[in-house]
Amino acid sequence: MDIPELPRRLYTLGEEPEPHNSISYHTDNTKLHTALREALTDAEFEELKESRLGVFIKFKEQGFGWASRLVHHLLGLKLDIKKKYEMWCLVGPEPARFSLLEFENITGLNCDYIEDLETPECEVTPQMVSFWEMMGVHREAGPSTDQIIAALKRCGDWSREDRKRLAYLSIFTGFIEGKKFSSATRATLARLVMDLERFENYPWGRVAFKVLMDSLWNKDITGCYTVDGFIQVLQVWAYEAIPGLGASIGLPRANSPSPPILAYDGSRGRRFM
Repeated sequence: MDIPELPRRLYTLGEEPEPHNSISYHTDNTKLHTALREALTDAEFEELKESRLGVFIKFKEQGFGWASRLVHHLLGLKLDIKKKYEMWCLVGPEPARFSLLEFENITGLNCDYIEDLETPECEVTPQMVSFWEMMGVHREAGPSTDQIIAALKRCGDWSREDRKRLAYLSIFTGFIEGKKFSSATRATLARLVMDLERFENYPWGRVAFKVLMDSLWNKDITGCYTVDGFIQVLQVWAYEAIPGLGASIGLPRANSPSPPILAYDGSRGRRFM
């Protein structure tokens, strides 16, 4: 049987860009997590952890070890694929794929397809305007992570529903959008929080995947660079996709927790291959 020819590598073998510094990213904000934990009661925090978005909180609490050099190395092994929302890396003789399917399997997040994913219809109501004012956010913008942290520190007398909204927006700004802490997020998506059931059941996995892949598309990795979104998933993907790597350096956790994003403690330092 003929073996199909693979696309060319983006970087010549042996000439992959060396890492200059650790990849900059924004989805490991300890200040945000601390403010969130202190703002909620124990029962509210446990409810958040067990929600459909709770995997992000569980991931943060386990203290995952970020291995920037490993992820950078993988990006240097990319094949020249024209599909924006697929990434293939040539590891040894076999290509490994990272797509929405792998993201969904690793995170366990809802990645269902819906139309108008990033521009859902959401009415600007007086209740929404009031809540945005409470957060200290302009009604035409989505909250930044910094604004969420500030709001968490003064939400003690808010209603339980409003604290829950703020908690969900903490996950939205801190993990799903994963942008610079002072940057506004997208109001079109943040406004969904006014309908808690709709927010909880929204395909946030698909949104998070798109944020990450949009940031990686045509990314210049020859110098210092920043990646938006939940980039740690690529490290866990490497542990899952490369035989023996996760077992040797990923520090797999006892009893293999599910989903796989929770199954490793990760690894820091220079040793990655």
